[in-house]
Amino acid sequence: MNVSIRTLCLGLGLALGLCAGAARAADLVVIVSARTPVTTLRADQVADIFLSQTNRFPDGSEAVAVDQNLGSPLRDEFYGKVARRSPALMKAYWTKLIFTGRGQPPAEVDGNAAMRKLVADTPGMIGYVERAALDPSVRAVLVVH
Repeated sequence: MNVSIRTLCLGLGLALGLCAGAARAADLVVIVSARTPVTTLRADQVADIFLSQTNRFPDGSEAVAVDQNLGSPLRDEFYGKVARRSPALMKAYWTKLIFTGRGQPPAEVDGNAAMRKLVADTPGMIGYVERAALDPSVRAVLVVH
């Protein structure tokens, strides 16, 4: 009986590991409208825009960040990889900026489709989606692995 329980646990653990690996395998891309002249950005430039340290793209045009909903795994992955901050650190960061009057967090949308539509329809906006959500209406300016 112990052997079959151990085998079942190992099998379940392997299955969960494979599912988690598949969930992490999707590439995250930072997007702008296809009508925006910006074609590439570095991770530090993207972080500066999303952390309200600048509201301009490198060419001087206006940049308005938009986030996935709070608690979204894609949002957590984005800030972890691009800004090197956990959800708890991001909460502390925005609490401080809001309290001191030096900034507000980006507006939020619910999911890849809503993000893609808003960014596509609004040149100057910048957001992030899974690579599979790309279409010709937006341009990937940074791919995060």
